[in-house]
Amino acid sequence: MSTVSGRTCPLRYRYHPRTLRDCPETASQTLYVIGGLYGNLPALRAIEAMAAAEAGPLTLCFNGDFNWFNSDPAGFAAINAAVLRHDACQGNVEAELYAPGDEAGCGCAYPEAVDAGVVERSNAIHARLKQTAQLYPEILQQLETLPMVRRYRVGTATVGVVHGDAESLAGWRFDITALDDPANQDWLGHAFKQAGVDIFASSHTCLPVLRRFEVNRAEKLIVNNGAAGMPNLHGSQHGIITRIARTRSPHEALYGARLKTLYVDALAVCYDQSAWERDFLANWPAGSPAYESYFSRIHHGTEHAVAQAFQGSAIIATGGDISPSRRW
Repeated sequence: MSTVSGRTCPLRYRYHPRTLRDCPETASQTLYVIGGLYGNLPALRAIEAMAAAEAGPLTLCFNGDFNWFNSDPAGFAAINAAVLRHDACQGNVEAELYAPGDEAGCGCAYPEAVDAGVVERSNAIHARLKQTAQLYPEILQQLETLPMVRRYRVGTATVGVVHGDAESLAGWRFDITALDDPANQDWLGHAFKQAGVDIFASSHTCLPVLRRFEVNRAEKLIVNNGAAGMPNLHGSQHGIITRIARTRSPHEALYGARLKTLYVDALAVCYDQSAWERDFLANWPAGSPAYESYFSRIHHGTEHAVAQAFQGSAIIATGGDISPSRRW
């Protein structure tokens, strides 16, 4: 394990997949999984508007890293006040806000493939955010009591919501590269069996992906929404959230799959881009760590394509499989 700040995965981030089997189960008709809001207030307002368009009961679950760019006191207070009215999980950002030391830095546990400059800048962003957080001890107490994982039942399916992966708050094994790696397939099958879920919903790795698997002849899904508060796709300026529901979405899906009786969709979060850029630049002007790492993505999107996030999107429209199944 790396001991470099920002690449470290603290032992307190670790849990067994059985944790998901054992945690309390919440029934939901429609579930929004909202990972990586990153302090984007216009995105939060857009999600609230999307939620208002849903016909039936709705559960919002913010699965970590809802803080990040909101280093100003007003922004920090506003994001947390809104998010903590709903279900939430810790992300590494939140877990390191109340941590007594700074050995883990931002807590991202970045793999070695990530450039050292990115890691250093992330540590600097988090250090500034942590200074702001100290002004709000009551919020920090609330963040400390948040679980690392949550379990839901939507229709006849069980959903395990995590931030990272099935074993770690900052795990990377639900990253698109890991999901498509043949060497990871046995571990994924084991994780599904131990956790006792039909769907894993995650975030953390900041790029979206949806994959179908087969475990003991039962179909399973892993869906990673990437980031609700930043662009995820080539040429885009919108975030993405995951919707898991018994009914069709009132919003057009970027891509999606059926599992049992459920619709599992990636929905675009079309926030006010101009307002968000103003908010961002007020905290992180040109030359700042966040500007250097993120402004290009915020303004232009990524190189990630829908075809990478979702294999077989043309087939699902006719009710077919979204991708070849992986078997154990």
